[in-house]
Amino acid sequence: MLIQSEFDIQFHLPGETPMVALLHLHPSLDSVLRSTDDLVVEHIDANHSTTIVPENYTDSFGNRCARFHAPAGALRLSGNSIIEAPETPDPQPFGAEQHHVEDLPSEVLQFLLASRYCEVDRFNAIASDLFGNLPPGGERAMAIRDWVNWKVRFDYAKARPTKTAMDVYTEREGVCRDFQHLAITLTRAMNMPARYVTGQLGDIRIPFSGAGDFSAWYQVWLGGRWWDMDARHNTPRLGRILMATGRDAADVAITTSFGQANLTHFYVESNEIDSSGARVPLPPRLVGQVPSHVPPQRPVNALVTQSE
Repeated sequence: MLIQSEFDIQFHLPGETPMVALLHLHPSLDSVLRSTDDLVVEHIDANHSTTIVPENYTDSFGNRCARFHAPAGALRLSGNSIIEAPETPDPQPFGAEQHHVEDLPSEVLQFLLASRYCEVDRFNAIASDLFGNLPPGGERAMAIRDWVNWKVRFDYAKARPTKTAMDVYTEREGVCRDFQHLAITLTRAMNMPARYVTGQLGDIRIPFSGAGDFSAWYQVWLGGRWWDMDARHNTPRLGRILMATGRDAADVAITTSFGQANLTHFYVESNEIDSSGARVPLPPRLVGQVPSHVPPQRPVNALVTQSE
């Protein structure tokens, strides 16, 4: 199937501001990309817009990043892309082996450690009490995912940029990134490498559930590969579009501004299209069916960060 993704994010900058954006698709999607993957950066005034050409680089996690220096005023970041995606939902790690730590590839060891939002050292006893009696491997990883999905309540109003895994464990509410931080931390505490993912997850072959947003999920290293896991949407889904991976949300903010940047407009959509480029209609929602989320008020899942 073909999936088209597009975004339009706008800011007002009180002064000149250096910025970094992680809005390109992940390099692992190059083979399924069916269009360009351009990021358009524009400075807009009353009469016209001026294109700013970013400098692209690859960060230490292998993500595509764009850095640029924006003048004061209105700033617009936009782009769209088309990928060819599999028509099968997320594979599940039934029977996947959990490696001994000494047998893990060196490059995945960092995803066992504590990070900004994932206080692994505070969860060793908690994770052992909850999941220590389960068979290691895929079954344990899925049990952690499903436990977080069951115990945490989704609420956009409860988002805050300082919320850690321990905060989520205590408060039991949050947004996508909070679900994933708690699941990642519990997974790492059971000696399974887990990394944070940001990307797009639209309503693909399911009923419309509200306005689009960037999404967060995570990946677990089992049986010699990474498996997509999602403590917020723990039912296998179609159409995940990977943008960036890191230790937690701090590593993969969609934008980081080194100065004040006030968000004024936010639009993200991801839809299945046919060969002519027309959107494929979604199935109707059943009477009484509850939407899976409410329309976003700001891109809290992907973490827009600001440095002063």
